[in-house]
Amino acid sequence: MGSGAGAWLGIDLGTQGVRALLVTGDGTVVGRGSAPLRRDRRDGPRHEQDPGEWWEAVCAATQQALPGVNHVDGLAVCGTSGTVLLTDTDGPALMYDDGRAWAEAARLRNAGLAVQDTWALPKVLWLLRNVGGGKSGGGGAKGDGGKAGGAKAAHQPDVINARLVGHPVPTDSSHALKTGYDLRRDTWPDVPGLPADALPGVVRPGTRLGEVCPAAAEATGIPAGTPVIAGMTDGCAAQIASGALRTGAWNSVLGTTLVLKGATAEPVHDPAGVVYNHRAPDGNWLPGGASSVGAGVLTARFPRADPAALDARAAAFEPSNAVTYPLVSPGERFPFRAPNATALLLGDPVSDADLWAALLQGVAFTERLCLDYLHHLGAPLDGPLTFTGGAARSAYWNQLRADVLGRPARVPELTEPALGMAALAAYGTGAAPTLTGVTDRMVRIRSVVEPRPGHTARFTEPYARLVDELRTRGWLPGPVAAHARARLERDTAES
Repeated sequence: MGSGAGAWLGIDLGTQGVRALLVTGDGTVVGRGSAPLRRDRRDGPRHEQDPGEWWEAVCAATQQALPGVNHVDGLAVCGTSGTVLLTDTDGPALMYDDGRAWAEAARLRNAGLAVQDTWALPKVLWLLRNVGGGKSGGGGAKGDGGKAGGAKAAHQPDVINARLVGHPVPTDSSHALKTGYDLRRDTWPDVPGLPADALPGVVRPGTRLGEVCPAAAEATGIPAGTPVIAGMTDGCAAQIASGALRTGAWNSVLGTTLVLKGATAEPVHDPAGVVYNHRAPDGNWLPGGASSVGAGVLTARFPRADPAALDARAAAFEPSNAVTYPLVSPGERFPFRAPNATALLLGDPVSDADLWAALLQGVAFTERLCLDYLHHLGAPLDGPLTFTGGAARSAYWNQLRADVLGRPARVPELTEPALGMAALAAYGTGAAPTLTGVTDRMVRIRSVVEPRPGHTARFTEPYARLVDELRTRGWLPGPVAAHARARLERDTAES
């Protein structure tokens, strides 16, 4: 590929593997690669990975994506939101859903900081106490003004970007959000027990961090001198890949779990703290939240199933004989915060196909409740809705979700976060003056799914039943439940 072709590399550090896409300005994929992450350790609330394996997988994926390529116009990297580690220690990375820092999170909330148990900020304190800093005698975990003992918090892409350019780099404000970074004031907060030198510098996504160094070029196959651009979290990357960047547009990312992100002119204020606001590279806001409900429940319940075959059989159960709230793991984060929430199954499915239908519908009901909650907070929902994530490959599930939501949904041709990072790299290297200018050309919409007449009404009663059950259990606040019930006769795009 010659230097005039114009192609950008997006790298996605996922939970189960790394993906790399080389994409031209019109959205054509000219190179792709992937590599699994096998050293994933889960045990109860513990979820760790080996940061060294991230680099190994990046090297393998980019070598696949770039055979014979002698020029790349730029690259950007995204990672899982809330995944964090300490540099200068031999400790592991605590993944986005590691729940061991619940006590630290409670103390931070008591100090007035709006954090969730699995956010990166409480995990940094936990790491300082158990892995570095506090254990090394630096005093950081005790809040006595000591130093972090050389250990500094880093997010998943920071590790890779530092290897690519050959020196430490600042983190991006998107990944820094769950580590407590104040996006309005562009500053770290004063956190009890956290030494100032434990936190990295911060830049806005789209900022040039450096260039690929010769050693990294040899390991990855990425040409030396390729600009490295500060990225965003995987949820934001998927939002960019969906093209949902204009005010009122929303992207629903359905993979192992469900993430909903939109675009607004101002942050969406949520006193409960379940909706958080990322800052877009152009200064607008990207509010959203991450649920613990998602497609992961399907693989857990039906590990050897043929999804297409079960989709076809599930069509006979609309609605299912059962109602589910299909949490992938205990505890819920969005559309309500309930650390003790557990998966629900109300009723008795008559077959595997009926249970499959109940799980698909339960995820769609959660998606609707997320939109109802955002409407309750005053967020604009009148723009287009886009479906991305692995589940968007299921035509039946896309149709079912559009029916439950009562609104059309766009399905892009390519739904990968790596595409979003390629687009951000293009923006960061000056391919267009705005990120929307890049995505208007790079994002291709494959289809628009319209809700089927009469089908939305089929799901009114089971959705109301689920809302009532969540309220009865004390997980869903009463005013939110009442608001969701009041919107039953409307589609989720109406004001």
